[in-house]
Parts: sequence; C-alpha cells; structure tokens
Amino acid sequence: MIDHAHDLAAVREATDRLLGAAATWDDTELAQPSRLPGWSRGHVLAHLSRNADALVNVLRGRPMYANSETRDADIERDAPRPLHVHLADLRESGAGFLAAAAGPADWSRTVTLRNGVTDQASRIPFRRRVEVELHHVDLGTGYELEDLPEEFVLRENDFLAERFAGHPQVVATTATTGDGRSWTTGGGADGTPVVVRGAATDILGWLCGRRDGSGLTVEGGALPALPPL
Repeated sequence: MIDHAHDLAAVREATDRLLGAAATWDDTELAQPSRLPGWSRGHVLAHLSRNADALVNVLRGRPMYANSETRDADIERDAPRPLHVHLADLRESGAGFLAAAAGPADWSRTVTLRNGVTDQASRIPFRRRVEVELHHVDLGTGYELEDLPEEFVLRENDFLAERFAGHPQVVATTATTGDGRSWTTGGGADGTPVVVRGAATDILGWLCGRRDGSGLTVEGGALPALPPL
C-alpha cells in the first residue's frame, strides 16, 4: 500500500543524509567522477536539485521538463558550481518539493512524468525517494546499497520488477532471497525461465543497473540483460 505521507518523511530523511555527507567534501571532491558514466559528483547533485523542481511541476500539472535538451543543459550548467551553492540549491529545491506535496490533494489522480510516462500521484514521493537514495550511492563516497533502509530496498525491488514485467527483451525471471522473498519479472521474450538467487540488495543492484550481477546465482540460463531505466 502506498503511503505518500510516510514517503515524504522518508524523502526528508534521505535528503538530510545526503546533505550531511556532501557537506564534508571540498570543491575538489565535488568535481571527482561519480559512478555514473560521464558525470561528476557535481552533475549528480545538479540533477537531484533540478529533479526536485521537475517533480513540483508534475504535482502542479505542468510538464516535468520543457524538453530533454533543456533538462540536460541545466545539469551541465549547474554541475561546476561551488559546493556551498550546490548544497543550498539541493536544500531549497528539496524543501520546495516537500512543500508542494504537503498540501491537500487528490493523491489518486494520474500524473504525467518524463517521456509520457504516467503514474498515480501518490507514488511521486516514492519516486523522489528513489532519486535521492540511489544517487547517494552513485556519488561513490561510502554509502552503498547495503546501507539503504531494508523497507526501501524491498519496495524498490517491487517497483522495478513491475517495470520490467512483460518486457519484450526479458525472459520470465524469478528473483528470490534466502529468507523467502521473491519477485517475478520479464516474460515477454522467448527463452527458458530463469531463477536468480541472492541478497535483496544484490537483486536491487541488478534491477537498477548498478551491479553486474556477480553476487547472484542463476539457474536455468544466463542472467537476463535488462534494458536501461
């Protein structure tokens, strides 16, 4: 069950964790590469700030971004800024998102995100939480998938398994942990169904494209290659 109020509180906590970690850097550390190809840590922070603004647009019924070119140009423009400017921007844009989501609203309504993707408004706070948590990992400063709250890991696995369900490039796949949790996905491609076994965090790493699957065992064939998110 989606609880947008719970997710908004979790977004605030996740943002505070990220801000606390980033506040220990200097401008040299900010300019170092992140784990995302072609992006510095400054690019990641710039993206997070502009994503907060974009989700305010979504909640208010406006286009998420003017277009892809503007989105990318804004990130490139903001990435080289000094650390203190990034921190202030992320703090202010994050607060703006929380304020926009705090008022009375029809949380059952359908909203439109980037590239025409639609979702229920009540899931927008969790989508913001995903951005903050996973990009904190992408910064490569010691916050790893294993440091994510367990509840978040399980819910994000639910979300991603649903996203790839029936995908024409993914064979039927069941991912399962040693304690009995499991997710089914794929099923739209020809091929023998496979079973993937491992820790929930390693399953998440595979589903979100942040690990190569070497921590997983696979039965019935090769580990499916997932399309980009």
